[in-house]
Amino acid sequence: MDWISLDTLQTLAHQYGYWVVCFGILFENLGLPIPGEAIVLVGGFLAGEGDLNYFGVLGSAIAGSTIGGTCGYWVGHFGGWSLLSRAGRLVNMSEERLLDIKDGFSTNAARTVLIGRFVALLRIFASPLAGIAEMPFPRFVFFNTLGACLWALVMVTLAYFAGEIIPLSRLVSSVSQFGLFVLLAIAAWLLWPRLHNLIRRTALQEASESDAP
Repeated sequence: MDWISLDTLQTLAHQYGYWVVCFGILFENLGLPIPGEAIVLVGGFLAGEGDLNYFGVLGSAIAGSTIGGTCGYWVGHFGGWSLLSRAGRLVNMSEERLLDIKDGFSTNAARTVLIGRFVALLRIFASPLAGIAEMPFPRFVFFNTLGACLWALVMVTLAYFAGEIIPLSRLVSSVSQFGLFVLLAIAAWLLWPRLHNLIRRTALQEASESDAP
């Protein structure tokens, strides 16, 4: 968020109110470099100060998050696989490997769409990946909407009440750090099976070499 300050976000929220909250998170969901999460926190903070209405901020965050996620799904559904294939060729990743990734996402699509709301990078990529993986649209709508409601409720309520106790800048920083921790935990969870198999194969190879005459 180096290119835009919290003071600027607060000024924008004062001037344009709920539209900033709605379109801020919507555009972030579409991959634009906009601090949507910070904007929602600013909205909740201003609601706590009485400058905005709590339910207005909450509804705007839910609407922007839901619409942004739905647009991302259709981007992935109609054009995402070709883009993913091109990216895979750039990093020498075979189509078979990409299909494995697609199948793996399909298995965990609902959880990823739901939990991904709370992590900045997953919030951007989970919906297009759901479209690429051909997650049934009604199922996507359910988990996308549920995730948007839960995420918005947590963020707006947290800023609404915590803003009276701790500075807004510290709140935004703490939420970002928590999101990074969750992202690292998810990455470790996904990579652990492969790492475990690699360690196991290495140990078996060393054992066979030591037993050889």
